[in-house]
Amino acid sequence: MTLACAGIVETGSVVFSSGQDTPTTLNFLPDVHVVVLYASTIVPYPEDLWPRLKSAGGWPRTVNFIAGPSRTADVAGTIVRPAHGPKSVHLIIVGGNESNGAV
Repeated sequence: MTLACAGIVETGSVVFSSGQDTPTTLNFLPDVHVVVLYASTIVPYPEDLWPRLKSAGGWPRTVNFIAGPSRTADVAGTIVRPAHGPKSVHLIIVGGNESNGAV
């Protein structure tokens, strides 16, 4: 289970920024990824995210946008899902304000 720093309405993505307590490996290693997202951190468009990230303490080393399990059809046109990362992603949206430095 991980805490997303933001959600983006236009793309249906959740956003993760790397930090000492939030390494990017947490987003890609589990078979089932449960994501917690504070409703107050949801922005309409991707460009609305950047000023919030910067004002939260500077630029993170890595920013990942995740919209669901990956897939590919590289080999013989056969869809493989997931190509890498979690087999399923579950999103829990929590009302109220973010805490612990979330953007």
